[in-house]
Amino acid sequence: MSSHTHNHHHHHDPEHTKAIANRLSKAIGHLESVKKMVEDDRDCAEVLIQLSAVRSAINNTGKEILKEHISHCIVHAVEDGDEEAIIELNEAIDKFMKNS
Repeated sequence: MSSHTHNHHHHHDPEHTKAIANRLSKAIGHLESVKKMVEDDRDCAEVLIQLSAVRSAINNTGKEILKEHISHCIVHAVEDGDEEAIIELNEAIDKFMKNS
């Protein structure tokens, strides 16, 4: 079974979901400002510093999603004997770490 077709039940805390969405919105806004810096021909070093900050914000958001997933979704999957969820988690960690 492909990891993209497996569908175990997710029950996310609405406050956590809102916090993640807010983090992503901030990162998107920051990235838009970096794009404007490039369009305005700003100093390359400044652009790179800001781009690094955006990447860090996205990576930190990914870590928060991963922690939430482990502490809630995976705990329930283990309780339910859902081994596929563990396989998916390992694949997700590999992909996330590879791109960090």
